[in-house]
Amino acid sequence: MKLLSGIAILALSLTLAACGKSDEGAKPSGEPVAAVAAPAGTSWSETIAATPEGYYLMGNPSAKVKLVEYGSYTCSHCRDFSAEASEEIKKLVDTGKMSFEFRTYLRDPIDLTTALLARCGGKDIFYPLSEQFFANQSAMFEKVQGQDAAFKTVEQLPPAQRPGAIAQIAGLVEYAQQRGVSADQAKQCLADTATAEKLAKGVEAANNQYQIQGTPSFLINGVLIDNVATWATLQPKLKEAGL
Repeated sequence: MKLLSGIAILALSLTLAACGKSDEGAKPSGEPVAAVAAPAGTSWSETIAATPEGYYLMGNPSAKVKLVEYGSYTCSHCRDFSAEASEEIKKLVDTGKMSFEFRTYLRDPIDLTTALLARCGGKDIFYPLSEQFFANQSAMFEKVQGQDAAFKTVEQLPPAQRPGAIAQIAGLVEYAQQRGVSADQAKQCLADTATAEKLAKGVEAANNQYQIQGTPSFLINGVLIDNVATWATLQPKLKEAGL
């Protein structure tokens, strides 16, 4: 599959998943997990490390329970999960029993644009910024409604310029600036085709390995779990895993 060539940044050449559908997976059944204290003067939920795949891991890197979310910034179910679960996840991460990793699942060009901006402030503000982009989702959609002509113009731009143009249409550059990402930073991040390609390849890898059918989808210790798209349905699975 050829990624991010031609108009692929605008219309991603990926097997896209629906929002709000998850796939089958084995049920975890773990023994109770012991808490692990964070290093003195720190908290696990503020301990963020880049992974080799290019994502950001929150928490104890040696945690017994490893929770991964495949989520989309343009998915309403992912927005709702962020609102419901972000603080609860941080509480669990702070015990040292669980780590959390959000992996961007690109479903459309606005997704890609938002993902590039969310990473723009670096690892330490990635999670707060992601939460705020989810909170802004409805307002962002209002801005892009009726902008078909503008998006047609975007198609004519060189690939490296398309995310920047989409960000302007959707009001995302100004939104990011209000949250500590300078205009110059945003411009540089939105033109970063290497990161865009890496994110797209991450989606392809997820499809190949896990057959992701929808967002949000969750892994617990590397296993895709079945019929889980909300905090209410995820919480019992985490308890089964020992939390």
